[in-house]
Amino acid sequence: MRGKVFGVVSLGCDKNRVDAERLMGEIVRRGGTLTDDPSKAQIIIVNTCAFLNAAREESINAVLDAASNRAGGILEKVVVTGCLPEKFIGELYPALTEGDVFLGVKDADALFPALERAYAGERVNAVGCGSGARVGRYVSTMPHLKYLKIADGCFNHCTYCLIPKIRGKYLSYPMEELVEEARSLGQTEELVLVAQDTTRYGEDGGKNRFAELIKSLSALPNIGHIRLLYCYPEAIDDALIEVLRSEDKVLKYLDIPMQHSEDRILKLMGRRSGRAELLSLLKKLRKEIPGLAVRSTFMAGFPSETEEEHRALLAFLGEAQLENCGFFAYSREPETPAYKMSGQVHPFTKKRWVRELYARQAEISAAKLKRCEGRVLEVVCDGVDFERQCFVGRTYFQAHEIDGVTYFTSPNAEEGKVYSVRVDRADTYDLFGHTVEE
Repeated sequence: MRGKVFGVVSLGCDKNRVDAERLMGEIVRRGGTLTDDPSKAQIIIVNTCAFLNAAREESINAVLDAASNRAGGILEKVVVTGCLPEKFIGELYPALTEGDVFLGVKDADALFPALERAYAGERVNAVGCGSGARVGRYVSTMPHLKYLKIADGCFNHCTYCLIPKIRGKYLSYPMEELVEEARSLGQTEELVLVAQDTTRYGEDGGKNRFAELIKSLSALPNIGHIRLLYCYPEAIDDALIEVLRSEDKVLKYLDIPMQHSEDRILKLMGRRSGRAELLSLLKKLRKEIPGLAVRSTFMAGFPSETEEEHRALLAFLGEAQLENCGFFAYSREPETPAYKMSGQVHPFTKKRWVRELYARQAEISAAKLKRCEGRVLEVVCDGVDFERQCFVGRTYFQAHEIDGVTYFTSPNAEEGKVYSVRVDRADTYDLFGHTVEE
């Protein structure tokens, strides 16, 4: 298997990206070569997402696209891995004949034994055959930005979510292993902590250790800054607030998935916070951590949601004044409690509600960014935008790929370096400026 050329397609969230990086690390360790050109790959791996029906469709289409390279090309095998086979292997294996090898979410070290069987003429279902070992990674992001997955699984059991059935119970990775992994990533300007729920870190062992982990990572000399994603509201405690306030390396940014604002809907969702608790938390956070930027996600069209509750969520956005938000329509997923709930909302209504939520948040985001005009902000350079003929980067309140960006001009800027940028103007989501001497 040494010398084979691999292409890797990873779909879904940044947690999935880390899993793909472990697969790529195993490929490199075993003497394989990576390419981003599918026409040059002898083996293509599709790391799938299964969170929503749309994600499952995208994953299957990606497998079909990968398999299309067999025609007149050098493609020999297609590997289907990740959440889709982990949960749906019973239906997937007989139907998706384009796949030669199927692996689950913790089967990175089973990749090469499965491929050897495939090259011997077998069509291989190796889901669950791996040891679950967190093999070394091949980092696929920009050199200065890396993700650290601190746990897997979930025990929140939201009524709309398949993740616990795909990923299992919450499992915190050992702190000493995480610190060593972060150290092995080399010089990193921004380390992004991810998990299905980062704020529960350590609780499966009897004690929440999230704040302790952040402090340990902050002590590493190769880490410039740390960004926190997927922080559930009810688990944000005083220890975490103190770390955000006192640790210079921790960016004053929190991603808090709230999902809705109205108590009845939140209760049906299996969420533990209500409207009053969410607003109180935001007030406390902003008081304790000046300049804190908060991002959230919200769902539109949960079963039995009314027009009045949707309007109340729109009003909540005005009260909450969040820096960044994402919105998505409820997806009816089999095997979840919400699937059987009465009052399923019409798809057209859900789409309209999503549009209205985005429009309301656009007004809030634009007003907030407008206040940045004339200010000097620290911006990490992510590279060059050739179309705009300028550099592109992010401030502390702009997370990679999910928030806006900052475009700036400069005599010269280097990827991964931090620059002082005076903001000349702002639009709905992005800033525009130029570098100034500190």
